[in-house]
Amino acid sequence: MAKIIRTKRAKKSRVPSLPKKPAKAAARKAVKKPAIKPAKATAKKSAKPRPWTPAEIHEAFSRFRNANPEPKGELEHLNPYTLLVAVVLSAQATDAGVNRATRALFAVADTPQRMLALGEDTVRDYIKTIGLYRNKARNVIALSEKLIAEFGGEVPRTRAEIETLPGAGRKTANVVLNMAFGEHTMAVDTHVFRVGNRTGLAPGNTPLEVELGLEKVIPSEFMLHAHHWLILHGRYTCLARGPRCEVCLINDLCRWPEKTV
Repeated sequence: MAKIIRTKRAKKSRVPSLPKKPAKAAARKAVKKPAIKPAKATAKKSAKPRPWTPAEIHEAFSRFRNANPEPKGELEHLNPYTLLVAVVLSAQATDAGVNRATRALFAVADTPQRMLALGEDTVRDYIKTIGLYRNKARNVIALSEKLIAEFGGEVPRTRAEIETLPGAGRKTANVVLNMAFGEHTMAVDTHVFRVGNRTGLAPGNTPLEVELGLEKVIPSEFMLHAHHWLILHGRYTCLARGPRCEVCLINDLCRWPEKTV
């Protein structure tokens, strides 16, 4: 009986010391294996879409042209001055909302001189249905004063000069230069920014990057109307939510991985 008890105790005392080394080795292997798989998955996700070829870009804009040969901007205006004012008012507002306010305004003030004669308070009353109307009324009066004092009451024809006007930035300048004076400029609003990035046509982190990218790849023959084609495409087809890929003119060329066709 005594011998049997000692034998059992000896066996039990040896058991804990055996698995120490293999356990460490197994732990090392367990740590190493998962580190390889995520790296491969990340590499796949970060793969950039294939750039558009010149032939594909020409085909896309040929389709836009065939569908709408003479696209028009949706901001109502009477002349370069009222176009400038309308674009300044359209910041953070819809074209339809601006048009409702400016129809009555432009009927009585279609020049800088007439706008100044109305005064800031009256201009504010005309545009009070537009967001940020107080600040915008102030800008309309200030840019009208500057046009008279420095540009003979006329809208200047360079981007740099237009950008000096209160409330006018690069996008405003590009719209005015394109629509009023026929310049080959690319105004990048939220719609053009989305289309340029989503389709892979001109990816960019900022509106300026997308603008320069589009100007670089779009053939000159399409540049007069390219701005409007892309805006209209983003506004009515390539929507921010629920894009209508099934009716998109360029869905077979688009690089967006989540398109529905």
